[in-house]
Amino acid sequence: MKTILTSIAAGILLAALAGGQQQPRYRVIDLGTLGGTYSVGFGINNNGDVAGQAATPAQTNGFDATAFVWSRQRGIENLGVLGPPLFPACPTCSSDAAAVGANGEVAMGSEIATLDPNGEDFGQFNPPNPTHRVMRGSIWRNGVMTVLQLVPGGNNANVFWMNNLGQISGVGENGTFDASCSTVTPFQVYRFQPVIWGPNGEIQRVLSPLVSKGDTVAYAFTINDHGQTVGNSGLCSTAGLPPSSVGNSTAAHAVLWESDDSVHDLGSLGGAFNGASSINNRGEVVGVAQSPIDGTVHAFLWTRQTGMLDYGAFPGAVATVVGCCHTNNDRGEIVGFTVEPANPYFGRAVIWQGTQPKDLNEFVRDPGPFVQLTGAFSINDAGEIVCQGVTNTGELHACLAVPSNGAAAHDGISPATGQLGRPVPLSDHARELLRRRLGMLRP
Repeated sequence: MKTILTSIAAGILLAALAGGQQQPRYRVIDLGTLGGTYSVGFGINNNGDVAGQAATPAQTNGFDATAFVWSRQRGIENLGVLGPPLFPACPTCSSDAAAVGANGEVAMGSEIATLDPNGEDFGQFNPPNPTHRVMRGSIWRNGVMTVLQLVPGGNNANVFWMNNLGQISGVGENGTFDASCSTVTPFQVYRFQPVIWGPNGEIQRVLSPLVSKGDTVAYAFTINDHGQTVGNSGLCSTAGLPPSSVGNSTAAHAVLWESDDSVHDLGSLGGAFNGASSINNRGEVVGVAQSPIDGTVHAFLWTRQTGMLDYGAFPGAVATVVGCCHTNNDRGEIVGFTVEPANPYFGRAVIWQGTQPKDLNEFVRDPGPFVQLTGAFSINDAGEIVCQGVTNTGELHACLAVPSNGAAAHDGISPATGQLGRPVPLSDHARELLRRRLGMLRP
């Protein structure tokens, strides 16, 4: 008992010290596009390599995009889509890169040319105009694609994270027909389960929903290096499939799967909607939960010692989101974004100091070409943040916020580039991307 109390006390002391430390200031790097006008980053490894998706010159509707990987050595690289020799060519297919492994391999999802035999739209790349193409997961490694195995009975799969051991977390469709799925995920008629794939694309584990609560479907967002995995579990009629239909969810459980496949309900803040999005190697889980106090979506932190703690809401936001994936690092830093109807850019990137979200823009010393950072989507153990921002030409680009020690908020911003907070008109493409984000989480 003394050891447990000592550990808890030490944890509280470390949290207090962390909360009292001065927030780093950041310089922001524009990761660019693939020749189009928009891009978004999803994941970052500890080398600072970034995975995401970006528009090519032919992709102009604000939704269609192609997977990329960015590094300081090579800049942005086009990873393409799944095609020959594995599948027929598909020049109009979309893809996205979810995560970069420790050795530079990339976990990505891609439409293929084949139409789904059941008319589903598993990838949801363009919700207003569904393509109904089959969605497959893959590993890109030095220019070679390895396709991930499917769950028996299913036609589709998608990926969300890759840990330092090369294991990939995501979701696979199974062969259980359930017409109620289309209630929240348009065109979906089969149930889905969390899947963990190995470094060679083989299925290592197929995880179960929270059957003790009557759940029928689930999906896995982040897996840490110990094999612990977090995500959502619910009914197919109430738990929307990522990415876009998450916003249609009306009830779901935030869950943790241990490495032995046992599943645990992480609780709630008292509302119906709960989702776990990231777990670090210390076993700390972050996510979102509906608050019964104000009805909005709040961020949460869960630990074994404390259970689910309310990590607050940003003033004026209808949702304060710790998104997918790897949005809390092993130093305990947490990043996310807000959804704000009154904000000219619909929201902002945020970072947590203690239990309260702070505007990341306030800590940017050199914003580069950006006038506002609208979201933060992943953070590595060096504190480098994958972000997205509005450029001074009104485009929406993926970015990397690199920390340095020292100055307080707003200190040292250059008049030549310190334009953060000055609204500029959004391009139509940027507006469509931001609207899509609004649709991903409904309070």
